[in-house]
Amino acid sequence: MMDLKLKGINKTEKMMKHLQPYTLLLLFILCFSCKKQDQKDQPKDDQQQSKSRSLNSIPTITEFDTLINPNAPDRITRKIRKDKEGNLLMASFTDVMLYDGISFSKLPKSEGIESFDAFDALEDSKGNIWIASTHYGVFRYDGKNFLHLTTDDGLAHNRTMDIHEDKAGNIWFGTEGGASRYDGKSFQNFTTKEGLPHNDVSTIIEDKTGKLWFGTRGGVSIYDGENFVNFTNKEGIPLLNGSEQLWRYDSKSFVNVRSIIEDRKGNIWLGGSDGLWKYDGSTFTNFTQQFVGYINEDSKGSIWLSHTINKSNKWGLSRYKEDSLLIDPTANPILISEGMLFGISEDKEGVIWIGTVDGILSYDGKTVNHFRDKEIEE
Repeated sequence: MMDLKLKGINKTEKMMKHLQPYTLLLLFILCFSCKKQDQKDQPKDDQQQSKSRSLNSIPTITEFDTLINPNAPDRITRKIRKDKEGNLLMASFTDVMLYDGISFSKLPKSEGIESFDAFDALEDSKGNIWIASTHYGVFRYDGKNFLHLTTDDGLAHNRTMDIHEDKAGNIWFGTEGGASRYDGKSFQNFTTKEGLPHNDVSTIIEDKTGKLWFGTRGGVSIYDGENFVNFTNKEGIPLLNGSEQLWRYDSKSFVNVRSIIEDRKGNIWLGGSDGLWKYDGSTFTNFTQQFVGYINEDSKGSIWLSHTINKSNKWGLSRYKEDSLLIDPTANPILISEGMLFGISEDKEGVIWIGTVDGILSYDGKTVNHFRDKEIEE
C-alpha cells in the first residue's frame, strides 16, 4: 500500500513537471492579452493627459551666464513688447526699459513718481509710450511730457495689468475693476454688468476679424463691438485634483486666463490655470495642464510658454516647434528657473527674452544669459 502511494506521488510529480512550462506560457498569454485590452480601453482623456505630460521633462539648462550691462533691469519684469522699430520695451516695475540690441536705456519718470510700479508698457501707433501701473493707474509719454490718468479721470481701477491698442486707435486697459477703453478724451468701462465673466482682466487681444478677446480671473469673453460672449470649451476642461484627473462639463469658462495670443494661422492660444489650449475655430486641443503664465509665437511659428514645473515652485520655459504642431506636438524644455518666469519676446536677431522676478534672461539657442546692472557682491 505504501509503495502504491509513493508510485502515485511520483507519477503526479512527473505530470506537474511537464505541465509547468505550459502553465507559465498560458499565464504569460493571459497577462499580455489583459495589458493590450487595458490599452485599447484606455479613455481618450487619459490619452490626452499622456500627451500633455511632455512638459514634465526636466529642462537641461539650469545654470545661467551673467552679463553685466548698465541699466539692465534688476526688478520683476512682467511683460516685454516690441516698439515700432523692433526694439524691446520692458516693464521692469520701478522703470520702463528700452533695449536696442546693444544697450539698455530708461524712460524718464513723471514728476513726483519714484517708481512706475510697471506691469506693462506699449508703444501705440502714434509713437506714445503707455505704462500700466499696479498702483498708479496709467501713464502716457509722448517723448516730452507725461499724461497721468487714474480713477479720478474715469479709469475703472488704478491697478492695471495690460494694454492693447485696437484697430480704431483706442487704447484698452485690463484692470482689477474691469476693462477700460480710452479714445483720447474719455474712458468707457466694461465690467460684469456689461457681460465680462470677471472684473479682474489680465490680458486683451484683437483677432484678425476685429473681435476683442478678454482673459480674466473668471474666464474668457469675446466682444464684437456690441455684446460680450463667454468663451467655453464644450468638450470639457481637464483639471488635476491630486493624482486624479477630473473633467468639467459645464458652462463655466477657462479659469484664471493669463495670456491669449492669435498665431499667424489664426489659431487662438489660451494659457492659465487650465494649462495651454489651442482653438482653431471649431475644435480645442490641450497641450499641457501645467499652469501657463505667458505665451509667444516666434518668427518661425514656434510657440513658447512660461509655465510651472509639476507641483514644485520651479518654473520652466518650453517651446513647441512649428513643424511638431502639425503632427505630434512635443514640448522642448529649454530652461528651468528657481523663480517665476513671465513675459516672452523675440528680438530682431531671433534671440528669445524672458522676464523674471529679478530682471531678464535671454536665450540665443545655445546659452541662457542673465543680465545684471552691476556685479552682485557675495
